[in-house]
Amino acid sequence: MKRVLLGLTLGGSLLINAQEKEKSAASSSPARFGVKAGFNMSKFSSGSRDNAENNEKLKLGSHIGVFVHIPVSEKFSVQPELLFSQSGSKIEEKYMYASAFDGHIIRQEFSYKTNLNYLVLPVMVQYNILPQLYVEAGPEFGVLLGGKTEGDQWTENSYGGTVSTHSESFSNNIPMKLYNRFNFGIGFGAGYSFTQSFGITARFTAGLTGIFNSDYNDNKVRNNVLQVGVAYKFK
Repeated sequence: MKRVLLGLTLGGSLLINAQEKEKSAASSSPARFGVKAGFNMSKFSSGSRDNAENNEKLKLGSHIGVFVHIPVSEKFSVQPELLFSQSGSKIEEKYMYASAFDGHIIRQEFSYKTNLNYLVLPVMVQYNILPQLYVEAGPEFGVLLGGKTEGDQWTENSYGGTVSTHSESFSNNIPMKLYNRFNFGIGFGAGYSFTQSFGITARFTAGLTGIFNSDYNDNKVRNNVLQVGVAYKFK
């Protein structure tokens, strides 16, 4: 909690300093507000390899929100954003149990995904390589709003020449008390502007804090999110 508050303070200080510099800059480069949206591809990362991480797949999600683009100099600018962003992961697992005594065989397949919804505040420092092309990096602070675990389970029983199958679906809200409400990560990205108002964006954010409370899971599981979308700046 203290680290998150410290990060928010530093981010706020950066924004205030950027605004002060922007005021003293030429009036031909004013701050501009905008909106952005797109899709996410996310996956959990973990320091341990002895878990289901090898079965994890990318989960699709989305992001949408607003931003303010603040020029600091001819090459540099600061862009704070406020976004609703979805992260999480998808897992597919297969098991088979065979009895050496009576020939009983059980096959099971699981496919489920964890959807986590965050309100995030990225503060990106951007550098213009070309007038239309920029690269960016900066911190991202997030607050977990909620989420769900949903998926499908399939079971096949083979015994004495008889085969039976059973399938079911499930959807449950995540137990919030087991999750860390605050998330912190570092983002790296790039963007290209087709016009002065419209452009495309791409950003990868690597999570640094664990998604679970430390007293629940000693193995730190983090969010990794790739965002691709479009942005529009108002005149």
